[in-house]
Formats: sequence, structure tokens, C-alpha cells
Amino acid sequence: MSRPWESWDHVLKVDPDKELYGDETFADVCRTGTDAIEIGGTLDVTTAKMERVMTACSEHDVALYQEPSNPAVVVEDEALDGYLVPVVLNATDPFWITGAHKEWVRIANGVDWDRTTTEAYVVLNPDADVAELTEADCDQSPDDVAAFARAAERMFGQEIVYLEYSGTLGDPEVVAAADDATEEATLFYGGGVGDYDSAYQMGRHADVVVVGDLIHDAGADAVRETVQGARDATAETVSPDSG
Repeated sequence: MSRPWESWDHVLKVDPDKELYGDETFADVCRTGTDAIEIGGTLDVTTAKMERVMTACSEHDVALYQEPSNPAVVVEDEALDGYLVPVVLNATDPFWITGAHKEWVRIANGVDWDRTTTEAYVVLNPDADVAELTEADCDQSPDDVAAFARAAERMFGQEIVYLEYSGTLGDPEVVAAADDATEEATLFYGGGVGDYDSAYQMGRHADVVVVGDLIHDAGADAVRETVQGARDATAETVSPDSG
């Protein structure tokens, strides 16, 4: 069965704890051309903040997903296309591998399994909030990351492998190694993408480029450049003349 992210090039992640750029609105956010909006953040996220963003974005024609940082902030809303739940493979705190997920299945009214998918995260920036929160071991070689990616796909049946460099642009060699290691899983890349060139660079290896802080720090026009970069990279890698 085909999954929507198999056709995506770009995802925009909106942090409900952060303000939008200047006088921009969520209408501007939804008109960036991104394939999907993912609502989530690491720190100080509440259900009220989540609901505010969901309500505003649901008025526009864009795929809408929640990436909850913990089970306590899960929002039940028919406007959502689904839930993307991180499983941090290189966390040294087991709560972020299975503990949070054990609590997730206990949420009120049960889990909407048809709309819930896990993301196999490998966190690679030791200075990022998510690395500190999950106590991630970020000292991973390209071969290590490739092994994580293959284990996620082949052993654990993960449909999404997510390389997270949050706050800095990652190593293309690492992303390429994960790309080579996966066959069916969709490879997400996030971290430090701030313009056309960086989106293009990572989009040559990752299936989906995820952009986050840029929408808050530089606005919708800057995000549009990254959308174009990711799309151009995909077009080149699938072209019969690409080598």
C-alpha cells in the first residue's frame, strides 16, 4: 500500500511554541508549497499550543500531521492526516525507544492505528535540544548510521528513517550512506536547511527534506526556496540523464 510520504520532497515542521516570522500568518505558512506540515517541538509544547496551530492550518489545503514530543500532548482532531511518532534509535534513555510508546497506547480513547506511523530517528547533533532530551549517542560514523537505517527498515519494519541534525547542516556522506542502506523506507533529513543550495544538497540523497526553524526565523519566502531546492534535487536524481 502506497504511503503519502513516498511522493513527498519537502516537509515543513512548525514548532507550536515559537512565533511566526514578522507579521506572517498560518495562511502564509500553508502557501509555501511544502508537501506536508508537521506540527511538533521538543520543549514547552502543550496541547493548547498544538491545537492553535492545527486549527489555523486546517483551513488550508495542505497535508497536516502531528509529531508529538510525548503522549501527553497528543491531540485528537479529524483535521489531521495522521500522527508521526519518533522512535529515537540512538537514545541512551530507553524512554525514547519504547517507554513513551508504551504510554502512548494508553491514551484516552485508544490509538488511531490507521493514522499512526512511527519514524525511526537517528539524532546526530549533540548540541541539539532533542539530543540532550533523549540522551542520544551522536558519535556515529557513516557506517553506523547506515546500519541503524538498515536495522530500522529490515528488522523493525520502519517506513520512515529520519536523520536529525537539528540546528546544524549535516554531513552529506552520512545521508548518502543511509540512502544506500535503505530500499523501501522513506529517508527524511532535517537540520540546518536554510536556503535553496542546502535543500538541494540534502535532497540529492534524502527522499524528503524537512525544514523547521526557517519558517520562524526567516519566513515563508525563505521556505519556498528550500521547497524548490528539494524538488529540483529529486527531479535530477530520477532523470534518466542524471548519470
